[in-house]
Amino acid sequence: MALLRRFGYGQWVCNQLLRLRCWGSPARIFSLHRSCLQTSSVQADTLLSLNSFSDKQSDQISIYIDSLLDWNQRMNLTAVTERSCIMERHIADSLALLPIMETTFTKYNPENSLEHLKVVDVGSGAGLPGIVLAIARPCWEITLLESLQKRCNFLQYVMEALSLNNVKLVRARAEDAGHDKNYREVFDISVARAVAEMRILVELCLPLVRIGGLLVAAKGANPEEEMHAAKRPAELLGASILSMEKVSSYSPYGQRTAVLCHKKRRTPNKFPRKAGIPQKQPLH
Repeated sequence: MALLRRFGYGQWVCNQLLRLRCWGSPARIFSLHRSCLQTSSVQADTLLSLNSFSDKQSDQISIYIDSLLDWNQRMNLTAVTERSCIMERHIADSLALLPIMETTFTKYNPENSLEHLKVVDVGSGAGLPGIVLAIARPCWEITLLESLQKRCNFLQYVMEALSLNNVKLVRARAEDAGHDKNYREVFDISVARAVAEMRILVELCLPLVRIGGLLVAAKGANPEEEMHAAKRPAELLGASILSMEKVSSYSPYGQRTAVLCHKKRRTPNKFPRKAGIPQKQPLH
């Protein structure tokens, strides 16, 4: 159980593994991931992703969680205040987006390699999922887009503490970044987690995505109404809503779905609208 506790797994996960009598090496523990899936809802893809982490990546995850807990005492970064809950509700849920991101991107961009993707985390906040993605995929170029200075201070600290050379921090609103030639339509994937409803997200995120790229929006269990309302706004921005995908999760409290949008043509120059307008007057 020491390996699991190193990552901060909650007692409920460890209890399920103990019931399986899976004593022995870490490899033996992880080899029973399918049994765990049946008894504790631990999802196989994300468990295997964690199992493939190097010692450096494991240490980075641990340092990130420690930093988040420390800084959270001085500023509001997350409502989750226990290490095990951060692992279950934030880290694991962020990692669970990876299979969907990679599979869908490859489907629509078969000529492109997954080795060097450019990903922007819009409204990064505490670095979720951007920091976690940067740890899991060190060859990817991750841009953290965050408007609040206090959060940027935390993100800068984490980037330095974790020696993340593949991460760029941009302090800006998405509405402004969407008109900046350095960021407009240059990213392969835009990802957003706990930022806004879909009508707003498509206007904030799609101007940053290149033609052929994706918007991956982490959502709750039942986003169908949001998806329906965002269909026309997505089309106005040059994209179509592809699908809703079930997302593996360690925790019953994390996101359970991802809404995927595929960028088919350039976004009209009038989008995104001025800062604050997408939130006050969502497209319809």
